[in-house]
Amino acid sequence: MIPEIIGRLPVLTYLEPLDAPALRRILTEPRNSIIKQYIKLFEIDGVKLTFDDDVLDYVVEKAIQYKLGARGLRSIVETIMIDAMYEIPASKSRKLHITRQYAAEKYERANSLHIS
Repeated sequence: MIPEIIGRLPVLTYLEPLDAPALRRILTEPRNSIIKQYIKLFEIDGVKLTFDDDVLDYVVEKAIQYKLGARGLRSIVETIMIDAMYEIPASKSRKLHITRQYAAEKYERANSLHIS
């Protein structure tokens, strides 16, 4: 069938949710993974960005908890990193290391602002 017809057919399918190891791989392994994108963004400003492994686990846990899947990974990481993206390049710091405690504080603070 030609693509024009296929594109017009309504298709509904059900997929199994991704498990934690799959989400973790999506977060870190592809050439343009979310984590690699943030490392590159900070590198442009001359800042070396690193993450503890348990930060990545925390992001995956939140994606699973809220049933966000792979698309939710970006919004969770963005919520954690948004303040640093604006503050660190203007500061004298040339290194930023993200810990689980930092990630949890930023994420919980952002969620409490949305709920209040």
